[in-house]
Amino acid sequence: MKLGSIFSDHAVLQREIAVPVWGWTRPLAKVVVKVGPYKAQSVSGTDGKFMVRLPTMKAGGPYELEVSSPDSDEKAIRQDIWIGEVWIASGQSNMEFPLVDVPEETNPNLRMANVAHLAHAGRQSDVAVSWEVASRATSSTFSAVAYHFAQQLQESLGVKVGIINTSWGGTIIEAWTSRETLVRNDDVSDWVARYEADTHSPAFWGEAAQYDREAGLPRDPGNQGLTQGWAKADLDDRGWASMKIPGSWASQGHRYSGIFWFRKTVDIPAAWAGKDLTLTLGAADKQDITYFNGQQVGTTGSGLDESHWNQQRMYRIPGNLVKAGKNVIASRVYSFIFDGGLIGPASKMAVTLEEEKEQAIPLAGEWKYAIEQNFGVIAPPRQLPGPGNPNTPYVLFDNMIAPLVPYALRGAIWYQGESNAGHPEKYQRLMVDMIRDWRRAWGQGDFQFLMVQLANFEAADNWAPLREAQLKSLSECNTGMAVTIDIGDPIDIHPVNKLDVGKRLSLWALSRTYGKHGAVSGPLYAGMSIEANSIRLRFSHVHGALVAKDGKLKTFEIAGDDRKFVPADASIDGDTVVVSSAAVAAPMAVRYAWASNPQGCNLYNASGLPASPMRTDNW
Repeated sequence: MKLGSIFSDHAVLQREIAVPVWGWTRPLAKVVVKVGPYKAQSVSGTDGKFMVRLPTMKAGGPYELEVSSPDSDEKAIRQDIWIGEVWIASGQSNMEFPLVDVPEETNPNLRMANVAHLAHAGRQSDVAVSWEVASRATSSTFSAVAYHFAQQLQESLGVKVGIINTSWGGTIIEAWTSRETLVRNDDVSDWVARYEADTHSPAFWGEAAQYDREAGLPRDPGNQGLTQGWAKADLDDRGWASMKIPGSWASQGHRYSGIFWFRKTVDIPAAWAGKDLTLTLGAADKQDITYFNGQQVGTTGSGLDESHWNQQRMYRIPGNLVKAGKNVIASRVYSFIFDGGLIGPASKMAVTLEEEKEQAIPLAGEWKYAIEQNFGVIAPPRQLPGPGNPNTPYVLFDNMIAPLVPYALRGAIWYQGESNAGHPEKYQRLMVDMIRDWRRAWGQGDFQFLMVQLANFEAADNWAPLREAQLKSLSECNTGMAVTIDIGDPIDIHPVNKLDVGKRLSLWALSRTYGKHGAVSGPLYAGMSIEANSIRLRFSHVHGALVAKDGKLKTFEIAGDDRKFVPADASIDGDTVVVSSAAVAAPMAVRYAWASNPQGCNLYNASGLPASPMRTDNW
């Protein structure tokens, strides 16, 4: 007997609704499912697959999940099963972005199941996934957004919370949507048809067979810095330049891929000499080899594996390397595509002695650096749509969503959009289509679907209209949106502040799903009226008052019928904002924070939540 992989030890099952349990056994066999005092039974099909729906259950546990066939000795048992609240988390790299502030202690109230990346041909019946309890050993693999979202729910509701994290960096929304839905969307149905026609072509498979995902990426040519003595403690590095760490080297003027060496001298107390220490470097994007006083103490990543780009580094420094006074840390960081560097965060960069953690030596600040290799600007290799390419239409629905259906859950959180910014005009329809698609697949009605609006980012194109598409998706029932325009990073597409993202998503869930009182959003544009030489904007989600944070309102623009927007004066008048400019006598339209990286947008409500970027025009 085999259960669906999602039914592993430590699983959380959804309270207060019927819970499907499925798996495979002998054809036409009686199957009995028990969870604590709850029991249900059914019969497997001619293919051996069974689906048994447990009755509604109250929060509690721990229970044992037992699935058996009375006609034989077949049995499957799972331990440490709890009844609580379950949400699915999905999207691209900002949802994948792992937890930085890993809890020191195990937190049995929070559990996460990370779905393995899979992009095979055809709809899969199962996928590798297992539940983990939040702890120091496991939480570094947890989605940071999902963890903070779950933490808020758990603290408010007082029950176990489980998150199924099924996300993949750099992916488009079309990959997460079923074929049945995509072919009904005129914006993408032709693309789906062309893709499917191509996959039947021998020429396609000839080209695909020759495709190498790693072609064109610069391989590590060998550790040349080591041969030059760059790891040695006594190296004279006074001629090396300095760089502020943490931070990517691209953000500090080196806009290329390569291999950089970073060195820092630290003063070790005499009492620590000869003792084992812990070196935490934060994350190294993508791979690193790290030395202490000339000896290697740790390394992460090899080949052209980019999966470790945000993994926190923690290395043991043997006591025989530790001396009182000056000691040298050297780290060789290799990035063959996109950004690279020691990217932190600062709070996770330190040298510590286990029994004296409060005296940790911080490592953030100025580091010496030298460039071993400059690979130039490396473009991502072209990949044909098809098996293995996660940006193939409906492939991630088939591989990473369908195998989870219909695991009982309360709702979904979604952080994606960066990879669809090239065609923002299509995104609202795609977003609504996918929401309806998942709800149809699960058959649980219109469960709540919460999304993250893209944050500010300097190097982005078309993010303003993409944010608008996300905002307009709120027209779909039981949806919500966390505005993050104030907590992005202008030079990093992966802003570190995921705590506030998770909290803002949780406000929608706690209010709209669980009936808790409080604000769920910052001000959202609700309408306008032209009043002589000004325009008055109305907002929903005012929650007491509109607020201009840190002084006068900023980033408002206004235009007349010439459609030329100029900076505008804006002031709060009750629950409205009045916008004008001496340069526009007859205004027609207003925009707020309408840029990929707006600076200083400061319209909030009294609950401290930011207004969404908006525009009144459709020019």
